[in-house]
Amino acid sequence: VEPRRRARAFVVGLLADLPRKNCWTIAEHAGNSNPDGMQHLLARAVWDEDAVRDDIRDYVVEHLGDPEAVLVIDETGDLKKGTGTVGVQRQYTGTAGRIENAQVAVYLVYASSSGHAMIDRELYVPQAWIDDPQRCQAAGIPDQVGFATKPALATRMLSRALDAGVPTAWVTGDEVYGADPGLRATLEARSVGYVLAVACDHRVRI
Repeated sequence: VEPRRRARAFVVGLLADLPRKNCWTIAEHAGNSNPDGMQHLLARAVWDEDAVRDDIRDYVVEHLGDPEAVLVIDETGDLKKGTGTVGVQRQYTGTAGRIENAQVAVYLVYASSSGHAMIDRELYVPQAWIDDPQRCQAAGIPDQVGFATKPALATRMLSRALDAGVPTAWVTGDEVYGADPGLRATLEARSVGYVLAVACDHRVRI
């Protein structure tokens, strides 16, 4: 029961209006005297984050499910100061509107007339990280993790949602995803509509 209680306190802390969010501040918000419990949850506790993801997805579909719903793909970045956080490097992030030292993840959101909620996520691990096995090992990245572009991560999440029977009419995303032929081909093969932005110099065959 401890991981469940700790996870709830952690999420409540993430949603709180704290000026900074780390294990120390979230632990203090939860009434803990030190961050050991929160750090244990994130680093050593035994729990299945993918099973939690699936439970959340099923809960969202149960309460917001609609055949006319939209799946939204987009990435966001968390600004970081150090170099040890998994996937961190100087890269563009919409959070800052410029190139910053950041960790970037791709998210999948389910949106219907009843509301919207995130149902999946994939961390973007840059090629420079994958090319440095020692750095990956020190950060706890499994050996089987290889480089994947943001559109490839989005395709992976969309396939998971569609395989699980998530009701949706179409998919939308910005030009990072609209420029990827593999993502578009996957949706076309599944007969799922999409509205994806493309760059102004994108060539269209007629």
